[in-house]
This record gives sequence, structure tokens and C-alpha cells, in this order.
Amino acid sequence: MKIIKNLFDSLRPSFEEGGKFERYYTAFEAIETFAFVPNHVTHDGAHIKDAIDLKRTMFLVIVATIPALLFGMWNTGHQHFLAVGELVGLGEGLIDKFIFGALKVMPIVIVSYGVGLGVEFAMAVYKRHSVEEGFLVSGMLIPLIMPVEVPLWMVAVATIFAVVIGKEVFGGTGMNILNPALTARAFLFFAYPTKMSGNLVWVSTESKATVDGYSGETLLAQSINSSTDYIDQAGTAYGSVSDTLMAAFMGWVPGSIGETSTLAILIGGGLLLFTGIGSWRIMLSFFLGGLSMSYLFNLWGANPFMEVNPLLQLCMGGFMFGMVFMATDPVSAAQTNMGKWIYGFLAGLLGIMIRVFNPAYPEGIMMGILFMNVMAPLIDHYVVEASINRRMKRVTVTT
Repeated sequence: MKIIKNLFDSLRPSFEEGGKFERYYTAFEAIETFAFVPNHVTHDGAHIKDAIDLKRTMFLVIVATIPALLFGMWNTGHQHFLAVGELVGLGEGLIDKFIFGALKVMPIVIVSYGVGLGVEFAMAVYKRHSVEEGFLVSGMLIPLIMPVEVPLWMVAVATIFAVVIGKEVFGGTGMNILNPALTARAFLFFAYPTKMSGNLVWVSTESKATVDGYSGETLLAQSINSSTDYIDQAGTAYGSVSDTLMAAFMGWVPGSIGETSTLAILIGGGLLLFTGIGSWRIMLSFFLGGLSMSYLFNLWGANPFMEVNPLLQLCMGGFMFGMVFMATDPVSAAQTNMGKWIYGFLAGLLGIMIRVFNPAYPEGIMMGILFMNVMAPLIDHYVVEASINRRMKRVTVTT
């Protein structure tokens, strides 16, 4: 490490004021502070809460996504081999499935980080401010909510859109209204819907023309199109709700790369709660909102999708991933404690409602969270106003 430190020390004069590369000092500083603690401190007006800083916060969120990422790699390979009729057992070919999935997933991650950080560095150099750390998390979340068959150039375009339009136009990290990762997914869905929905985008078969009887329907699509139990890519039918629920909970079903395994997502959620980074109020209220709407639909029962078991409804699609990693975004979520309860409950409720009422797009978590991102400042405003009014009434009674 001392060699690297000496290298940075020797290069620094060229990037400081008056140096040959003065204009690019912010890029140099970002790379240096990523490897070493900054050598500048706050001189006045500091309010210390704890020892954690923004980089450590972002790093812990990335660590929390690793279980979903690793499982997504294995499941990508598992769904591929199911579709081609090879290694159909869950325990068969673990290494082969993981390697195949890694070769499919890692390019998406690399493109997301490469393009996103490139835009961040370019914006920092253009605006002459320090590179912000916000994209460290978004760069991981964007691949995890994408189908495995999404073209890499689309990932790049969506990432640019998310960074520039979803974040930078509002002032950068900490000022954005919408979750950047969900903004990227929404952009792709509305700009290139055939690459974000349908049967063929969820499972990679390399050459789909050679696969006889291939169907890449997700668990959501099967539930909305029929009342039959889940049938996997190998044609195996899950004969009971408990079997289907287990498949959805463990995650060996088609879907976006990081959204299929509820277990892996909850492991990451547990880390976020343990470290205090994720809001338990938002997670719990989000779960209760989705569960309440699912039970109401069960009572109504106007179509097969409304009759889906409430717990299965919450384990399908992106509900759990949205609950743990998207709705809890500290920037775009509500800030007050009461506001977090309202925001989370309505996001979960709307997510299930949109999912059921919109058969053309059998998922609504993205739209539910984005809508509540927009409403979060309004919720906080009324929560604060209500608190002020209560205090004013107490003052009036006392006097």
C-alpha cells in the first residue's frame, strides 16, 4: 500500500492548482479517496453522529446485494439448463450453472459500472466538484433488476439516462427525487418494452431456435394467465401452493437477475437492518401494505391472479427486492418516522394493486415505488405540519 500511496503523492502536484492536469483534479481525488482516507477534515460546523461515512454506507449496501447477485448467477445458469433439458436437478452441475450465469451477468454489471462511473466522472470534471459516491450502489442495483437477456447497449443507455436525467439534473447525489436504478428500469420498459417483458427475456438459451417447446414465462406471468400451478422450464409441475411458494421463496424460478430469491434478499436485508442503514419502518410497512392488498384481493377473487396466496404474491416478482433495496433508498424515500410508515405502506399496497390490475405488465412494484418517490416530500410536509399543529395546540392549552 505504501507504494501506491507514494504513487498518488508523486502525481498529486500535476493535478493540483497550477498543475498540468488541474482541470481533472476531481477525478484524481475520487480515485485517491477510494483507496485512502481523505487528508482534509471539516474545520467548523461539524455534527458527528457515528463513525460511518457515505463510502462505508454505500459499501455495506453493495455487500448486502451480494447474496442476491451470487444466487442470480446460479439461477441464470439453472434456468438455461432447464430450458435446454440438461442438468435439470437442483443439485446437478452447480459449478457449470454458476459459471454460465456469471458469464451472462458480469458483463451487465461491468457495463453498468463502467458507463455510470464514466458519466459521474465526466459530470464532476465539467462542474468542477468532487465525484459523488451515490452511483456505487446504483451501479449494482441496475443489473440486478434487469432480465438476463437485455442487450448490453440498452444497459448503457438506461444507465446514462438514470445518472443524467434521474440524478444530475436535480443536483446530484442526495437531491434526486426518483430512485436512479428504478429510473433506469422504467426507461427501458417504456422505450424498449419487448426487451423487458414477454416470455423470451428471462431465460438465456443461447440459441432459442434449437430449444423444443421452450417457454420463459415467469411465475407472475403464469399466475396471471391461468389458474394452474407453476410449471418450470423442464415441464415439471409444482402440484401445491406450498411447493410453488417454496420455489418462489428459494428463487429457482425465472425473473430478473437479482429478484427471484426471497431468501437471498432477506439475508441482505438483515445486514441492512443490523447496521442501521435500512429503515425497518419502511420495510415493515411495505410488507404490511402488500399483504393487506393481497388479502383484500383474495376476498374479492374476481380473477385467478386475485386468488393467489398472499404470501406467494409477496414472494413473486420484485416485491421483496423492492421492499429491501428500492423503497428504503434514503434519498428518495420519506424522511420523517411517521412519513416512512405512510410511504412504505402505500408503496407496497400500490405495487400489488398495479400488478393485479394491469395484465399487460404483470409487475407493479417499480411503478408503485416510483409514484411514492414523487409523493414522499408531500407526505413529509403534512407530517411536519401536523406535528407543528399539535405542538401549537399544547402551547395554547398551557397558556
